[in-house]
Formats: sequence, C-alpha cells, structure tokens
Amino acid sequence: MADLDVGAQIPELRVTPDRYLTARYAGASGDFNPIHIDEEFARSVGLPGRILHGLWTMAQVARAQTDAAGGPEHLRRLSVQFRGMGLPEQEVLVTGSVRELSGATVVIDTVAEQGGNQIIRNAEAEIER
Repeated sequence: MADLDVGAQIPELRVTPDRYLTARYAGASGDFNPIHIDEEFARSVGLPGRILHGLWTMAQVARAQTDAAGGPEHLRRLSVQFRGMGLPEQEVLVTGSVRELSGATVVIDTVAEQGGNQIIRNAEAEIER
C-alpha cells in the first residue's frame, strides 16, 4: 500500500485505450450507443469520432485509487464528475492526492486527463487502510 498521508500523491496511472476498446466495452457493459462504436455516426452528430464510455474512464479512476490502497476490497465509496470526452488511442492519465484521513478511512481526490483536458474531475474515493 502506498504511503497515504495527507497531501501524498497516489501513483499515477497511464493507460492508452486501443482502437477496439469501445466495441469490447459496449459488449461488456451493454451500452451500444453508436457514439461509442460507429465512427461515422459519431462524426455526424458533431463529435471528433468514437468516444470512450464514461464508465470505462471512471473504472480507470477506481483502478488508480484501489491500486494505491492495496486492492479493490479497500474501496468504500467513489464519486466522479464527468467533464469531457475521452478518445481511443490517446493516453489517459489518472492522478490523485490524499485530502483527508479519518481513522481507517482515507479520502483521495482524483483527476483523469487526456491530452491536457480533464475528462473526469472532482473524483473522490473513500478507501479503508
């Protein structure tokens, strides 16, 4: 488990979703919205192309936090604000820092960025040490 004192940074997570991730995630999640799987459709509604599922991006936030805590069994609560669109084949960077300690509970503030744009911000997790 990472050193989880107030102000400590959790290890950053860098992940680059491959070009087929949105199709695989659509099958796993049941979310077949064409903005995630049909490049032409996505462009026709004004998007730059297929976009990542927000919940996939949220899962990367959870992954960074639970990695810092020593495993998913330590996650007690997770909330995020979706603030941008993620794109396949571009690195997602998840960073965070410990905001609060209360007994065995640690509150971590987290951000997910892609190309310098925050796609998730004000993410907060409570984990148990």
